[in-house]
Amino acid sequence: MLLLRPAQQVRADAEAVLRAQRRRLRSHGVPGRLLLVGASSVDGALTRGDVDLHLRVAPAVFPEVRDRLRDLLVVVHPGIWSPTLATFAVPAAALPRGSVLPTGLALTPEGSEHDLRFTRCWQLLRADADLLAEHNAVKLASTEDDYEQRKPDFFDHLLHLWPGHPAGGAGAPAPPPDRRGGATP
Repeated sequence: MLLLRPAQQVRADAEAVLRAQRRRLRSHGVPGRLLLVGASSVDGALTRGDVDLHLRVAPAVFPEVRDRLRDLLVVVHPGIWSPTLATFAVPAAALPRGSVLPTGLALTPEGSEHDLRFTRCWQLLRADADLLAEHNAVKLASTEDDYEQRKPDFFDHLLHLWPGHPAGGAGAPAPPPDRRGGATP
């Protein structure tokens, strides 16, 4: 069974991690828009107590940013990397003072398959309490090992719902802006 807690218990820390990483990336000249995604970003979600960040960049700069992030972060899951996805962990030394939340960062080019997967799925979970309840149920019914197998199936299900869902489809709004209204990390 997964050790879970309500997202509200870690939200303030997750937002502090987001702000710190925005400053850090900006200070290193990394372009893009850094968003808080994952369960810690959704009221009512159950989280394992980690922070998921999503860095969206222009497609033309994806390779350059990926290479730059290799110097700043720890490469994780290189087996899932693709031309539209790179995954990293934020080292503990780069987290805000006192933070103990494990933090991952996914890099995607805007408009790519992986970018849309992150933005659309979390948009639906924020907008639809029934889908969020399904998400929580998947977590509650999973062990640490099988959750990683079940999670992609659930997110595939969300993407299948996207075109006909009131919070999805062609009329859906863009991903939420960062709290400062800017498009920088």
